[in-house]
Amino acid sequence: MSQNEDLHGNAPDESNVVLLLIDVISDFEFSDGEKLFESALPMAKKLAALKEKAKKANVPVIYVNDNFGKWQSDFRKLLKHCLDKSVRGSRIAELLKPDEDDYFVLKPKHSGFYSTTLETLLEYLNSKTLILTGVATDICILFTASDAYMRDYKLIIPSDCVAAVEKDENQHALKYLEKVLEADTRPSDEIDFEKL
Repeated sequence: MSQNEDLHGNAPDESNVVLLLIDVISDFEFSDGEKLFESALPMAKKLAALKEKAKKANVPVIYVNDNFGKWQSDFRKLLKHCLDKSVRGSRIAELLKPDEDDYFVLKPKHSGFYSTTLETLLEYLNSKTLILTGVATDICILFTASDAYMRDYKLIIPSDCVAAVEKDENQHALKYLEKVLEADTRPSDEIDFEKL
């Protein structure tokens, strides 16, 4: 039994498995943003299907998103900006926009754990397995996965639900995640939430 039931009040779910969408809500208006967007768009289509499967299986979905160095960031404001048709990332934001019951965590650095509430949320959800998805495989996915591994989480990083600026960087990062962090990198269509 938790000592602080009030904290749990806004996290009613309990699930061994959670789906994390890392930095998918973005305008992609930055250096290398165009190249990353080109890699991320096909990934976002696969990820939208995986998210739908997760929701049907009652697996909680957590958006872990960069605050882009803006300390007064508000996730809803960020989403509204990224949905604007005038920004490059609007198609991805439209595909992957959060539902009312999804969770979100804003991060100031590469890892979803660094100076965020992610660890506390995962504890209240009683999660043991993290499915990491999003961008960029060789940066924010890698740093988040490293921190998750250090905390003894089991990692699933579907190879078709992550993207990097360069294809070879993506492949190199996936190999590292598999070899060093013992991540399961099977494609998303092979993930069976009932068996997890």
